[in-house]
Amino acid sequence: MITLEEIRERTYKRRDAWWTVLLVDPLAVRLVRVVAPHRRITPNLLTLVAGVLGLAAAACFAGQTRWWLIAGALLFHASFVVDCMDGKVARLNGTGTMFGQWLDFVLDRIKAAVCALALFGGQYLHTGRLVYVWLLGAVMFLDLFRYVNGGQIARSKAAMRRGMEVLTTASGPDLAGGPDLAGEPDLVGEPDRASEPASGGPRPPTSLKRRAGGFLREHRIRTHLFSGIEYEMTVFILAPLTGWIISVAVAAAALLLIFEAWLVVKLWRQTRVFAARVERVKRDAAALRAGARGDAYAKHPN
Repeated sequence: MITLEEIRERTYKRRDAWWTVLLVDPLAVRLVRVVAPHRRITPNLLTLVAGVLGLAAAACFAGQTRWWLIAGALLFHASFVVDCMDGKVARLNGTGTMFGQWLDFVLDRIKAAVCALALFGGQYLHTGRLVYVWLLGAVMFLDLFRYVNGGQIARSKAAMRRGMEVLTTASGPDLAGGPDLAGEPDLVGEPDRASEPASGGPRPPTSLKRRAGGFLREHRIRTHLFSGIEYEMTVFILAPLTGWIISVAVAAAALLLIFEAWLVVKLWRQTRVFAARVERVKRDAAALRAGARGDAYAKHPN
């Protein structure tokens, strides 16, 4: 049987959400080790099982009593564990498909919408407090916004990457070189390698920001600490478990908006740098062409 270490090496993402790294992967890889040899258990089947567990969580949320809410939170977490398993099995066995990616995305969105409707709609019917209706709308909007915004940011970065590749091909790597503008956003920042001392020499003081970034990268945790995964887990697991549904949902919304705003600012800065680099490459290429024509004229004036 394949070892856990082999499964980790072949299925772990280089960077992942802290909830996944700390609370899902340790269990998911052990379950993958059990189910992966059984080829009848396909990634799509696991996706469907995760969807069923999500609907069961919604049914529990609709119960509204304390223990039903706890049961719903546990089922939602189980759904996410199985949802992570389908991708790992696909990578391990090479059985992933484009349809499977579509199915996974669509069922995730349906699960989030149904669970939000059951949790907040049920609370409104149980208490009559209008705030739950507003929270229902906010949760569904923010969950959709996160994925729309993330997809658009990814497309913008891909367009910048393709633009730099075109410039590199047309003008040469010396003109179009530079840092990868389309790289993963990093809230902490990469360490400045040029400022590191030679081996054996005294190391300068490292800022808390860089130490935190190094710690997160060492443990595969992405520095974008509150994204769609953390948002859903906070709303559909932490809120029902604690019973503080309003306060936890509001805090989750605020954190998501802060981190999404940071990504938008990051993208805006990258687009400005990209535009400036394109103009610089065009000017340098024009100067090189002008110099080449001058050299040709000097050699053959007639």
